[in-house]
Amino acid sequence: MTTVTILGTGNMGPAIASVVERGGHSAQLLGEADSATPVSGDIVVLAVPYPALPQVLAERSAQLAGKIVVDITNPVNFETFDSLTVPADSSAAAELAAALPDSRVLKAFNTTFAATLASGTIGDRVTTVLIAGDDADAKARLSELVTAGGLRAIDAGSLRRAREMEALGFLQISLAAAEKIAWTGGFAVQG
Repeated sequence: MTTVTILGTGNMGPAIASVVERGGHSAQLLGEADSATPVSGDIVVLAVPYPALPQVLAERSAQLAGKIVVDITNPVNFETFDSLTVPADSSAAAELAAALPDSRVLKAFNTTFAATLASGTIGDRVTTVLIAGDDADAKARLSELVTAGGLRAIDAGSLRRAREMEALGFLQISLAAAEKIAWTGGFAVQG
């Protein structure tokens, strides 16, 4: 059994925990009030908003060394919903990987909404989690957790693909914020 630590207790944290637990694994869910509680998982999911990453790094970077760290953030300008806030040739995941050189950083869960993770479906399709990263073993371990939890996992390529994943996440968020799609729906992958 794998233990996954999830930092963040908003909508996404508990939804990811439900996927982990459906697959027969253990989830440690930590919120802001738990800053003194050490992470216990070999896989750590950062289910926090992008602007919270500097605080997470300040408090926990030493604890994340040697771990698989999953970035789910979308660096969206939440004031205007009109752009990403990272440079055009970068991503939140790339910034995180640079800040955590002793961790194996993956990008995942950012192109799904909490409701579709919890339900396991988008319409009549199984929810798909795209996973990008430079460590094949780390991607395989996360894929196993995702599929054990009843979802579909797709290897989206190297961590360089995080930029496109963040753009897709941004598009989905902006459409939902404009009430053009539901927060209980989103993009589905067929195939």
